[in-house]
Amino acid sequence: MPSDPTTSSLTRVLTRALRGLGEAGYPDDASRLAAAGWVALRRTHPVEARQLNGLLHYLARLPEQTEPATDESKESTVTTEDKQLDVRAELPARRHELIFATYAGLAPGEAFVLINDHDPKPLYYQFSAEHADAFSWEYLEQGPATWRVRIGHTGEGAPTAEA
Repeated sequence: MPSDPTTSSLTRVLTRALRGLGEAGYPDDASRLAAAGWVALRRTHPVEARQLNGLLHYLARLPEQTEPATDESKESTVTTEDKQLDVRAELPARRHELIFATYAGLAPGEAFVLINDHDPKPLYYQFSAEHADAFSWEYLEQGPATWRVRIGHTGEGAPTAEA
């Protein structure tokens, strides 16, 4: 769907405001709001959703950024059956599509290990906004060159394949 001028303008305003919020010391709050905007736009306004995705990556690099909290009750142990999804060789624009498609293919209780070349914290906020109580997130390795995160489907809600 082509972008309309109003949506494009509002996305620019939102991006500037959230960037300012992050730079003022509230990058986690800005990231949560940017992810909610991304969820609202990603299927109908992909250009604007990509802008918010870029903002999420910017916010993740701000110095006051802390690790996203994970719900301890959702975490589980790593198993040898977990599928590995290495996106390091993929184009950045394709990575989230692959990750969400992999998540959508999980049965309740299953997980996969994401392997990335940077902290996938923006993805965490997107999962939180779109799949609130239906996913688990567990850092297994935190850089500097390789990041591994176990992402699971908790069985609460059905994942969707659309990216």
